[in-house]
Amino acid sequence: MGRGARTIVIVPAFNEEARIGRVIASMPPAVDETIVVDDASGDATAAVARASGDPRVRVLTHGANRGVGAAIVTGYRDALARGGGARDAFVVMAGDGQMDPCDLDALTVPIARGLAGYVKGNRFAHPAIRETMPRARYVGGLVFSRLTSIAIGQEIHDSQCGYTAIARDACARLDLDALWPRYGYPNDLLAQLAARRVAIAEACVRPVYAGEASGLRVWHCARIAQLVGRAWVRRVMARSMPESCGR
Repeated sequence: MGRGARTIVIVPAFNEEARIGRVIASMPPAVDETIVVDDASGDATAAVARASGDPRVRVLTHGANRGVGAAIVTGYRDALARGGGARDAFVVMAGDGQMDPCDLDALTVPIARGLAGYVKGNRFAHPAIRETMPRARYVGGLVFSRLTSIAIGQEIHDSQCGYTAIARDACARLDLDALWPRYGYPNDLLAQLAARRVAIAEACVRPVYAGEASGLRVWHCARIAQLVGRAWVRRVMARSMPESCGR
C-alpha cells in the first residue's frame, strides 16, 4: 500500500468452492496478505484456497457455521495478533467475487494517508448502479442506509456494502466480542465506530453481480432493523448521560 503501511485482505467464505480460487487469483500485488476464513463450508472452499499456490494466503476455518460477521472478526483478530503499523489496512473482500480488486486503492489510500480510520464502499455512487443491482437490493440498500445514518448520527450512503477497509489502530479499539456475527454486522460495526468517533469515509466501488443467489431473507431484514434501532437508542442514551450526570 505504500507509506510504510500494509494491506491485509480478509476473505469471509461459505460454500464458495466455485469462486474462491478466482477471488484469490485476482488479488493485486499491493496486497501483502490474504486471510481466507472458511465459515464451516460444506464444500471444498478451504481446500481450494489452500491449493491456490499464492504464498500470501493463509486459511482459517470455523468448526461450526458462525456467520459472515464472525468470520470477519476471526480475520481481524488474526491480523491484529500478528502485529504491524497503525495505518495498516484490513480490507474485507467477500469470497463470492462481488468486489472489484481495482477499487482496492480507493479504500486503502485514505487510511494510509491518515484521512480516515474506516472506509466503506459506496456502490450507489457508481453510475452503473441502477442497471447492475437487483431492484429489491437497491431499494432495501437505500432504506437501510438512511435508517443507519439516522441511528448513528452520520451520513452513510451504502450501509450494507461489505467492501470495506479499517485501519489497524481503529480495529484495535473495537469490542470485537460484542459485534453481531451474522446479517446486520455492517450496521452494528458502523454504530461502534461512530460511538468511538472513528473517522468514517466512503469510496465509490463498482457493483458486481453475476446471478449469485442472495442469502438475505425477510427475517434478516427484521434483524437489521432491530440492530439499527438499538444503535439509535444507544446514541440517544449516550447523548443524554452528561446532562443527567450534571443534575
